[in-house]
Amino acid sequence: MLLPDRRTRFWLALAVLAGGVLLAALFAGRAERDLTGVAEAIDGDSLRIAGEEVRLLGIDAPELMQTCQVSGQNIPCGRNARAALRRWLASGLVTCIGSEKDRYGRFLAVCRVRGIDINAAMVRDGQAVAFGSYVREEAEASAAFKGIWEGSFERPRDWRLRHPR
Repeated sequence: MLLPDRRTRFWLALAVLAGGVLLAALFAGRAERDLTGVAEAIDGDSLRIAGEEVRLLGIDAPELMQTCQVSGQNIPCGRNARAALRRWLASGLVTCIGSEKDRYGRFLAVCRVRGIDINAAMVRDGQAVAFGSYVREEAEASAAFKGIWEGSFERPRDWRLRHPR
């Protein structure tokens, strides 16, 4: 069997090393991490733990100033969503697990308290809509007329488009 010459072995080793560095760089930004602690609600789909903002992945809650209509009355569904998240966060230490940040630099995560998926619970309770995940939970809330599904509302994304900051 013919062995490659020294120069060929060098370039082959260099190519393998470069490929490894490239793969490491690609996956370095996506390493899953967790954040655990006492959390405070910012709004219905954002919280803060140890000074870091976390966005609940896969859901979209009404904006703080957003209202919904129930029986012809405006209700503060954005503030209600934040109050619901506050209740979940008050029930114990919160652990958020994720691997990305959103365009605002917030950590995107699935958060749990006492083993319960808060993201899913917010949608199931009708305090948020599915936003890439939790479609089954949204269908359950809608069918049971829970939270925002009790009346009429504008999807948070559409509301934000009409009310730019």
